[in-house]
Amino acid sequence: MHAKPLTDLRGLLSILRQEGDLVEINAQVDPNQEVAEIHRRVIAANGPALFFTNVKGSPFPLVTNLFGTSRRVDIAFGRKPRQLIQRIVDFAQQEMPPKPSKLWANRDLGLELLKVGTKKRKSGPVLEVEDSHPRLTEIPWIQLWPEDGGAFNTLGLVYTREPGGGPPNLGIYRMHRYDDTRTGMHWQIGKGGGFHYRVAQERGEALPVSVILGGPPALLLSALAPLPEGVPEILLTGLLQGKKLDVIEHPSRDHTLAAEAEFILLGEVPPDEVHPEGPFGDHYGYYSLVHDYPVFHCQKILRRKDAICPATVVGKPRQEDFFLGDYLQEMLSPLFPMVMPSVVDLWSYGETGFHSLSAAVVKERYGREAMMSAFRILGEGQLSLSKFLLLTDKKQDLKDFKSVLTHILARCHWETDLFVFSNLSMDTLDYAGPEVNKGSKGVLMGLGEAVRDLPHSWEGEPPKGVSEVHVFSPGCLVVGGPTYESNSDFASELVKDERLAGWQLVVLCDRPKQAAASSINFLWTAFTRFEPAADLHPSKSWVHRNHICYEAPVVLDARMKPWYPKEVFCDPDIAKLVERRWREYFPEGKVEMGSSDLGHLTPDL
Repeated sequence: MHAKPLTDLRGLLSILRQEGDLVEINAQVDPNQEVAEIHRRVIAANGPALFFTNVKGSPFPLVTNLFGTSRRVDIAFGRKPRQLIQRIVDFAQQEMPPKPSKLWANRDLGLELLKVGTKKRKSGPVLEVEDSHPRLTEIPWIQLWPEDGGAFNTLGLVYTREPGGGPPNLGIYRMHRYDDTRTGMHWQIGKGGGFHYRVAQERGEALPVSVILGGPPALLLSALAPLPEGVPEILLTGLLQGKKLDVIEHPSRDHTLAAEAEFILLGEVPPDEVHPEGPFGDHYGYYSLVHDYPVFHCQKILRRKDAICPATVVGKPRQEDFFLGDYLQEMLSPLFPMVMPSVVDLWSYGETGFHSLSAAVVKERYGREAMMSAFRILGEGQLSLSKFLLLTDKKQDLKDFKSVLTHILARCHWETDLFVFSNLSMDTLDYAGPEVNKGSKGVLMGLGEAVRDLPHSWEGEPPKGVSEVHVFSPGCLVVGGPTYESNSDFASELVKDERLAGWQLVVLCDRPKQAAASSINFLWTAFTRFEPAADLHPSKSWVHRNHICYEAPVVLDARMKPWYPKEVFCDPDIAKLVERRWREYFPEGKVEMGSSDLGHLTPDL
């Protein structure tokens, strides 16, 4: 592992080259879908980072798949950040005030904390070129999927400051390029940049915005980190990279700019201008639809002379965001019991887009304390977007979803342990609800000791109307049946079939064999295609003390609904083009070609 702090993108590229984990592609490639399909096939084969030196229509090289394996994420960030956070938590939980001997024993921790923050410089590589006549079309932003609205900036770090001198925010928001100077600014609900924009709107002011491309890897991780609102992400960068972040104060604004960035776009978002943004094939594996979003006006571009554009590709799991999200969860896991004392462990499943499903081990020191923990989790920052939450009070490896589900199904009392909350906000990218940003949440608890033995195999004929039956895990079936359009009531009919007695959860979907094949497939199919208030069908339900009680089996209707956006698929012609040109991209033949994303999800790794 590298000893010196990685202060820019080039340092990471240099290490990846040395490790044999970066490949240059010198053949000319089209940023319209071809780059994305090459990337997808390489990441499916667990392949290297990709450096495209000849991107059609651009003078700048492009790099993707920097974080497409756990190994490369470790190279970029290492194990030290998690160890440091664990030490900070351990120290904070010591007896206060700490004894002098404890302070002395942890003196190196104080030195690490001194690296938090920024260090001002008068100049830096990003100031080598200053273009007051920006041409965003020259930057090699890519179109990922055939029905995308155009090219998108998929890895820009958007820096804003709350008007009136409030705290700054650094986040990653996709930017749909409209022309040489304008892009969309996809500020979803609950996002810090969007909060700043609303304050600017109320004041009738344009919001100054800086967009950073490239720079220290730790800056990217800071932008992704789900920090509490009001805590500047940029402060975390120094802690993560082991060195204060070098910044420049540009005379045109009060923003601090990353000195080692590749590009910085300077501009503003007017308070009263919106423009249709999208569609965009996002990390849920479907197209997010066209909606009006604020417009970013680029006024100036700062860059290095030989600037490199970083990008990422999103779609069905597992993509780069999966590996980054898992790393962040592990890094921040020591904080969970500190900020939520009754929560022992917590995990969100990247296979569902992270927000669709989380599981937690919580304390149950008195009756129903677990539900208090559920409210705390669902009210915490980005976790508030979680659609469904599984809870237990017994130690579990939460990453082993099949084991967690089996554990919960053996213990849950459906009549008291399943809660569905309607009329709530929902992740903007999740279209399972009745309207964008609207939907419901669910909580299922499995506490104490097992209360039932779960069936492990299916014997006999399928239930009436069911085309095929597959066992995903003890107590859980995956079945196929008529499409939702042909019989929208089939889930409520199916659950009454006596042959399902003993089974606790039945997932009804369109491709049951595929869904049952692995945890990745099951998680993606089941939890991105259902909404708790509309798609959970118990065999019986009744109301007691204003609580809806349920009885198993419960059918989860994960069929595609007519109002859902389309699932993303590669254009067949692009797939054939990439297959034909593979030896042009990789003439030495050292990079394996994974299968095209034509509906196949990645098997368990």
